[in-house]
Amino acid sequence: MPREKYQTLTEQMFYILVCLQVEQCGMDIMEKVALMTDGRVSIGPGTLYHLLENFEQAGMIRETKVEGRRRSYLITEQGKKALEEEYRRLQSVILDYEYYGVEQIEAIGEVSADERKKVRNQQVCPV
Repeated sequence: MPREKYQTLTEQMFYILVCLQVEQCGMDIMEKVALMTDGRVSIGPGTLYHLLENFEQAGMIRETKVEGRRRSYLITEQGKKALEEEYRRLQSVILDYEYYGVEQIEAIGEVSADERKKVRNQQVCPV
């Protein structure tokens, strides 16, 4: 079964939405993502403008102004929701990594799914 579009975000998608919590143009986004990640994540112009167009069509961002060829964008409520869901998903991944050492992996079959979920929910920090 194919996954739903934007059910999970790539790193580039995640950082674009993080940046667009404040109105910005494409060049600003590319620069800020590189700075935020110490160059670990880079977004080329082709990728950036393709994602911005897709996000806009999906209602996750909106264009706020146009000055010549320079377009500025801002995240929408729908985009904020997707960003928050991805943040929570990433927290869950980190908690899995931190919690499941060798002993816990060996005991997975011995602990009910409800008990594992209860432990995970206690560990997740609210946004």
